[in-house]
Amino acid sequence: MKTHPRATAIVTAGFLFLITATVPRLALAGDLVQSVVSPTTQIRTLKITVLSTMLVGSPTGLGEWGFSALVEADGHRILLDTGAHPETVLQNAHDLNVDLSTVHEVILTHNHWDHVSGLLTLRREMMKRDPAAMSIVYVAKGIFYSRPSPNGEDNRMITIRQEYEATGGTFVEHSNGSDLFPGAWLTGPVPRKYPERNWSVSGKMQAPNGLGEDTIPEDQSLVLDTTQGLVVVTGCGHAGIVNILTYAATKFPDRPVYGVIGGLHLFPASDEQLDWTGDELKQFKVANLLGAHCTGIEAVYRLRQRAGLTRKTAVVGTVGSIFTLDKGIIAGVLAQ
Repeated sequence: MKTHPRATAIVTAGFLFLITATVPRLALAGDLVQSVVSPTTQIRTLKITVLSTMLVGSPTGLGEWGFSALVEADGHRILLDTGAHPETVLQNAHDLNVDLSTVHEVILTHNHWDHVSGLLTLRREMMKRDPAAMSIVYVAKGIFYSRPSPNGEDNRMITIRQEYEATGGTFVEHSNGSDLFPGAWLTGPVPRKYPERNWSVSGKMQAPNGLGEDTIPEDQSLVLDTTQGLVVVTGCGHAGIVNILTYAATKFPDRPVYGVIGGLHLFPASDEQLDWTGDELKQFKVANLLGAHCTGIEAVYRLRQRAGLTRKTAVVGTVGSIFTLDKGIIAGVLAQ
């Protein structure tokens, strides 16, 4: 029996409609299905508030050698790093009228004391109001490796892990990049294409393959895919900001970088390294740089010049500094 072409087209169209209507429930795979039911989700509203860094931009807040920032994206709230002293982030959040009791998730970028020391205080204090507060911590492989030193164990995360888990909290360890929520990607350990070597080079690490130089292999960053472009939040950027942006481009190709927020560990960098880094930031079309913590004051100014940024778009981060999609960097009076 010969089928009329128009009838075939009607049946085919109906079949495709049924597939696309049921795909969300059936979770079918395939490029066509993915394009229909899983379009790329970009973050539309974003606010990042610095809660720990060396400088304060106004009379409010306490400065310290450390880093912490609250990320609020499309209703999701996540804390990246917890500062150097147990009470600093707690106190600064109070002074800045930032409620952390509804923050259930934390990212620790790496093992160093100036990023992890506030975790237990925050967990214990916030869980009084919400048992789920600060109850999940995302870390990358290597954060619990032993760091032996002449004075004994130099990795506080080994002890913190035991005490934190005793509160009912959970560590989620990543070996690769992972999606946290729509538009938010955690890099996990970053491939190091370029020899940026942004770390002390003197520390030792006991890895599964033996004792060697502590390259801070667990260093990770948060990448936010927003309607304005990528926003990358770093702790110290020990993996190297160029390596971090290069890796982010494999996940989000052909996307401009609207913002780089956090520490880049460039305060001891040579002029040559800063110039190369600034030139690379320009190639990535970085539109805003809020260089906090270990970035370095002079380093921010040199990166500003090389990347073609301005006083409003390349700023030294302070406690209380804010970054949003619509207003960009909102700095304290000291940093303006």
